[in-house]
Amino acid sequence: MTLTIDASVGGATSNSSALTIVHLHGPCSPLHSPHAGAPPPPSHAEILERDQSRANSIHRKTSTTSPDPTPTSKQAAASLPAHTGISLGTLNYVVTVGLGTPSRPYTVVFDTGSDLSWVQCSPCRAAGGCYEQQDPLFDPSQSSTYAAVACSEADCDLLDADTGSCSTDGDSRCRYKVLYGDDSNTYGDLARDTLTLSGNDKLYGFVFGCGEENSGLFGHADGLLGLGRESVSLPSQGAAIGYGPGFTYCLPSSSANGYLSLGAASSPAANAVFTPMVTRMDTPSFYYLDLIGIKVARRPLNFPATTFAVSGGGTVIDSGTVITRLPRRAYEALRSAFVREMVNRNYRRAPALSILDTCYDLTTGHGGKAGAAAAAADVPRVELDFAGGASVVLDAAGVLYVAKATQACLAFASTGDDTSIAILGNTQQKTFAVVYDVANKRIGFAPKACS
Repeated sequence: MTLTIDASVGGATSNSSALTIVHLHGPCSPLHSPHAGAPPPPSHAEILERDQSRANSIHRKTSTTSPDPTPTSKQAAASLPAHTGISLGTLNYVVTVGLGTPSRPYTVVFDTGSDLSWVQCSPCRAAGGCYEQQDPLFDPSQSSTYAAVACSEADCDLLDADTGSCSTDGDSRCRYKVLYGDDSNTYGDLARDTLTLSGNDKLYGFVFGCGEENSGLFGHADGLLGLGRESVSLPSQGAAIGYGPGFTYCLPSSSANGYLSLGAASSPAANAVFTPMVTRMDTPSFYYLDLIGIKVARRPLNFPATTFAVSGGGTVIDSGTVITRLPRRAYEALRSAFVREMVNRNYRRAPALSILDTCYDLTTGHGGKAGAAAAAADVPRVELDFAGGASVVLDAAGVLYVAKATQACLAFASTGDDTSIAILGNTQQKTFAVVYDVANKRIGFAPKACS
């Protein structure tokens, strides 16, 4: 793989870069379309149904074999603005990167549970072969630095046997296909081109997928930025040529900006607390950590000490899952304690919402605006305890999923059994700086970190 950095122009910091994160459906999203005729954002029920598909996919991937947990193992960096993806038809978070020469902007979902980055490419393989996106498709013929990867090249070996194959068209192109397990998929050529991060930070020879057939739950985003742990992911490719082997993000509320920092720009905040990063050898793409307990109103919940044991599955931290999933007994203990505290606060119960079964009416004394009600609500303190002494106290936005002021739900759900892995979703990560310190084998959390 021939991949190089150029951070020498525009005052960029060598070996560092940052991107802005926004919510896919939020007003700050570049894909927000308030004009007449624009597709409406998905309903809360649709968002939660899609989220269940995502969780089901992760559970299928992590339940095929017995786990073999081992610990995982300051350099260059890049930082990108990050946004919520509300306007794009998914409750994920998006960043805008440049691709090709000349560089053109593409807004992509970033995903810690995926390795291969890809964009939709022109021409699509067949009519209906690409889903609708707001921006123009990436056209390889318009980039002077685009090159398809051949089967004989080492870059083709970055794909595993389930993902990569050789073209049957007689041209020996390296082809990829990724099935996400929720009816989403992408298929096309493995390729190299110049990836532009913040400012003028460029990664030459970045390996990505040029998707000719793509479908599924990507909203109107242009593709996906893979932040997983395999060698084809953006952090791994960057680390191979001088970027630090880690990254940090802060996921904002739907009306604000966050950031995604790569490499040295992801140095931890002074107030971050850390827990060891864990690897399961059967699913090495995922980032695992060791959740050992939960407190509600400062009181520890009562469930077996082995509930979150890595030897029994462990806990994945995932940027693409919205609602945190807990094993059945842990969820039932959390729900019981939460209900008790909400009764003490005189909140009225509200109807369940899709997978969320514990909902309340927050309107008393707080008006009828959902955001204002959630911010002012007297929500029980919920605390997540991790190995190594790290304790993360959630704010109201991390405890409640607010559909409207009269329907705010406990933002956790059960896996339905006691053997499936727990998933720490993005609702509980919001407004924290989440530090993936790969070099030091740890994951950190710093509160109130988004700008």
